[in-house]
Amino acid sequence: MNNTSLNLSSHSGFIAVLVASILWGTTGTAASYAPNLSPLAIGAIAMGGGGLLQALLAHKNIRSHLPQIRSYYPLLLIGMVSVAIYPLAFYSSMRMAGITIGTVVSIGSAPLFTALLEKFFDKKALSKKWFISFIFGVAGVLLLSIGESHSQATAQTIATDQKTLGIILGLIAALTYSLYSWAAKKMIDRGVDSKASMGLIFGFGALILLPTLFFTGYNLFDEPVNLYVVTYMMLIPMFLGYLLFGYALKTISASTATTLTLFEPLVAALFAVLLVGEQLAPIGWVGMVLIFVCLAVLSKNN
Repeated sequence: MNNTSLNLSSHSGFIAVLVASILWGTTGTAASYAPNLSPLAIGAIAMGGGGLLQALLAHKNIRSHLPQIRSYYPLLLIGMVSVAIYPLAFYSSMRMAGITIGTVVSIGSAPLFTALLEKFFDKKALSKKWFISFIFGVAGVLLLSIGESHSQATAQTIATDQKTLGIILGLIAALTYSLYSWAAKKMIDRGVDSKASMGLIFGFGALILLPTLFFTGYNLFDEPVNLYVVTYMMLIPMFLGYLLFGYALKTISASTATTLTLFEPLVAALFAVLLVGEQLAPIGWVGMVLIFVCLAVLSKNN
């Protein structure tokens, strides 16, 4: 493959992650239409259901790779357990530490975890451009989250112990997100089809995740809007979004992909302002600009 083809492939991967981030950025707005449904239930059925759909879509690809499953079983195990833990930790973090802190810790630290995984396990050096883009991106997410927090009409008082636990859960969410992204990328690099990689990881992860609905989804069928919300989140952000993410991992590194997903909170904030009617303080708009700078810097790597 020549340099022109490589550049086109990497740019298509870049765009695929941005489109996936746009889809993921709609989840907060969608969830706001089902306020009585537990966020844990929303995360479990959205990611679990989306994972099963990925496995069903890729069943032929998965079947062709099953004879070699022993060679990538440790990666599959890491990925599936991480997929099961991630949404529970992420939504619990936002509930216990607050949306601002939960978002910054969970989404902001994920690219760093992924880069460290690649550095220590894959011996990949971190480029200066990646590091600069990471700084701009995390600063942007932080300012954006502060801007959203300052514009809320009421401030929620959160106990220190609860906030600390929320931060820890946010770090767990970031680590597990990084782990399943890294595991999927490693499987793809070892010759496993991208659909099969994502289908295996998310399909098995769903088998662990969906049973948690027994404890969190008790009011799932109370209102029709609950079903509309989880169906949308399962089909569009989680199923289609992660199909695009898996496609992107064929051509760009996991650290680049997770850094690009810093675009997600920007999209989420815009939807909240435009559709839900939330306000954003000026510092939040500065954060948006910094996230765009992050993307501009990172795009020069591809």
